[in-house]
Amino acid sequence: RPSLIILRTHIGFGSPNKQDSQEAHGAALGEDEVRLTKEAYGWDPDAHFLVPDEVTERFAEVAERGRRAEEDWAQRLEDYRSAHPELAEPLSLVMESKLPTGWQEGRPRFDTSDDPIATRKASAKVIQWAAEKVPHLVSGSADLEPSTNTEIEDGGSVTRDDYSGRNVHYGVREHAMAAMVNALNLHGLRAFGSTFFNFVDYNKPSVRLAALMGLGVIHVYTHDSIGLGEDGPTHQPVEQLTALRATPNVNVVRPADANETALAWQFALEQDDGPCALVLSRQNLPILDPDAIPEHAISRGAYVLRREGRESGPEAILIGTGSEVSLCLEAAELLEGQGVATRVVSMPCFDRFIEADESYRDEVLPPSCRARVSVEAGATFGWERWVTEDGASVGMHGFGASGPGKALYEHFGFTAENIASEARRVGERLAGTGG
Repeated sequence: RPSLIILRTHIGFGSPNKQDSQEAHGAALGEDEVRLTKEAYGWDPDAHFLVPDEVTERFAEVAERGRRAEEDWAQRLEDYRSAHPELAEPLSLVMESKLPTGWQEGRPRFDTSDDPIATRKASAKVIQWAAEKVPHLVSGSADLEPSTNTEIEDGGSVTRDDYSGRNVHYGVREHAMAAMVNALNLHGLRAFGSTFFNFVDYNKPSVRLAALMGLGVIHVYTHDSIGLGEDGPTHQPVEQLTALRATPNVNVVRPADANETALAWQFALEQDDGPCALVLSRQNLPILDPDAIPEHAISRGAYVLRREGRESGPEAILIGTGSEVSLCLEAAELLEGQGVATRVVSMPCFDRFIEADESYRDEVLPPSCRARVSVEAGATFGWERWVTEDGASVGMHGFGASGPGKALYEHFGFTAENIASEARRVGERLAGTGG
C-alpha cells in the first residue's frame, strides 16, 4: 500500500518580509533582507559565506556514515561474488550498465516473401529476441501494451508483492512512466516504456531530462501517423516528430519495415549516452529486401535503398521515412517508367544523418541533384535541410481526420502517383529556371 509523506515547507524561510512569497522564488533577497534573515537565524549579520560549526559537524557525520555504508556494501558484494559466481556475472552487467558479450547474434531477419507486417508487430518479435539476449531488459507501457505490442512474453509482471517481473504496468501515466524508466536505467537496468506517439507530449519533460543527463533510455512510440485511422486527429501525430528531433541528444528512429526495426532495436540498446525513440506504425508495411539494408542503416541515419536506373546519377531523389518509404519505391517505378532516373533514400534517423560525415551525406544525397522530394506523414518543418529551397515536401500541413488509414493517406496526398507528380513538378520548375 503506498504511503504519502507530506512535508510542509516555507520558501524563503527566516526572511521577515519575503518568506512564503513569490519574491523569495525568482530573485535574490537583497542585502538588507539578507541581514535581517541572518539576524532571525541568530547569526552574525556581517559574516559572509558563513557555515556554522554545527552544520560542518553534521555534514562530516553524514559523510562518515556514507563511507562506512559503502565499505560494508563493497564487502557484501565481494562475498556474494565468491558464493554465487554464476549470478554475480549478470549482476555486474547491470551495475556497469553493459550488455552481454555477443548479444547481437541471431538478430531476427524478415524476408520479402513474408506477409506485410506493422513495425510495432515486428518490434514485438524483436523484443522477444532482445529479452532472451539481455536478461536485464525491462518492458513497460502506459496501459497500452496490447496496442504497442511491447510485452516480454513469459516475463511476468511487476506487482507490489513481486518485483521479479520484467513487465511494468504504469497505468495511464506517461510522464510518471518516463520518469521511472529514467530511474531504472540510472540503476543499470535497460528499461523502456511505450505509448502512442501522440502522447509523447505527456512524457516529454522526463525524456528531455534523460537527454540532458545522457541516459540511454528507450521509448517505443506506436501509431505514428494518420495511418492509425479512425481515432482521428486527437490521436494522430503531426508535429511530434519535429519536436522530438529538435530535442538535443535524442535519436529519433522511424523504421521503414521489419528489418529496419530489428536494426533500430540493436542501435537503441547499444546507445548509452542519450535516449532513443522508436517510432512505429500501426498499419502493415511491405518487407523491404533485407540485402538492400546495410548494417549502418540506422547508425548513419540514411542510405540509398534504390539506385537510379542510369550510371550518370539521379535526376530526382525521393527521401522517405517509416511507412512512406514503400510509397517512395512505388513512385520511383512510375518515374523511371516516364524516363526520370530516380533514387530512393530511406532516412530512418534524421539525427544520425546530421552527424554523419559530409562525404557520406553527399554520397547519399549528391549535391548535383537538386530535384528532391521528402515524403513523411508528419509536419514538413525541418525537411528543408535535405530538400533545400529547390525541392519539395509531401507531408502534413494541418491536423488529420477520422477515417480508415488508407483513405486518409489518399486524402492527404500520400500516394505513389502524387509523390511522382510532385517530383516531376520540381524537375520541371528547375528545368525552367536553368537548374
